Amino acid sequence: MKSFIAIVIVGLFFVLALLFGAKNEQIVTVSYFVAEGQYRLPVVLAVVFLAGFIISWLFAAYYIVKLKMVLRKRNKTIAQLTDKVAEPVAATAKDTAA
Repeated sequence: MKSFIAIVIVGLFFVLALLFGAKNEQIVTVSYFVAEGQYRLPVVLAVVFLAGFIISWLFAAYYIVKLKMVLRKRNKTIAQLTDKVAEPVAATAKDTAA
């Protein structure tokens, strides 16, 4: 549910950026390392917004995967420690029952 709300909010921001760009039909000059191009403002806004969203998503995905791997490793360690503690308790229970 939380991710759905986030997606809706991002979608609304994207639509807002497109509406803003639709009202501003100016031609802007974009200079990059080697060349230079002239594009309409809505196209530049949409591309920059989308690029920022994708870059942010990639960083977030990296950290989420990293945290999940650490959590999996810690859960395995906890399971191993629980098994080591449970074995002597089970052996003691068998000795007292016999």
